[in-house]
Amino acid sequence: MDPDHNGDTGGSGATDPYGQDLYTEPEGEPDTLANLGPLAPMAGVWEGVKGADVHPAVDGTEGDVFVEHYELHPIDRQTNGPQIFYGLRYHTHIVKPGEIETFHDQVGYWLWEPGAETVTFTLSIPRGQVLLAAGTAGPDATEFEVRAALGSTVYGILSNPFLDRGFRTTSFRMRVTTGPDGTWSYEEEAMLEIPGRDAPFSHTDENTLTRVGPPTPNPLAAGAGSIA
Repeated sequence: MDPDHNGDTGGSGATDPYGQDLYTEPEGEPDTLANLGPLAPMAGVWEGVKGADVHPAVDGTEGDVFVEHYELHPIDRQTNGPQIFYGLRYHTHIVKPGEIETFHDQVGYWLWEPGAETVTFTLSIPRGQVLLAAGTAGPDATEFEVRAALGSTVYGILSNPFLDRGFRTTSFRMRVTTGPDGTWSYEEEAMLEIPGRDAPFSHTDENTLTRVGPPTPNPLAAGAGSIA
């Protein structure tokens, strides 16, 4: 990781690279795949068969191995006035080896903000939980980390009432490493507060994914390519 980009999300006190103009939108580039910064190696269809999950159980701690299918496809550039994002829409589907029933399902976006050299990650799972995390990284970084914290008004965590009462997620971090060999890996940790336990529980997941298919071009790039 670039030592000048240490994964600090910055919060509301982060340096604003956009000035006082809230409305003027940049033109941007039509080809998202060419403008993804450190996310570029992650575009495509991926599989990992040696995932590891450590989660809380009634008797303490339980571990599982899992098989993961992870798709990341580019979206058209997105703007908030002068702020511009290039991103990947993702869906990851996880099962236990040899099983059909879903073990974990998750959707969201990986976003690259070149003006602030920031990676933003969104997470939504069908158990009633969402998350927005971010971290800084250089455009050529091969390792970066995103973080979120409960109660943050910018990069935070929201859960349904049962999860908030029984398995309150107080912080989240995810470290990604991309390799030159057609793989990328992640290691993530969510800290949970659980009634009856004296210390927070470290819920971890990790996997290494291998590319099995190319990404689908974003609509604007695909449309530009078809007009000749």
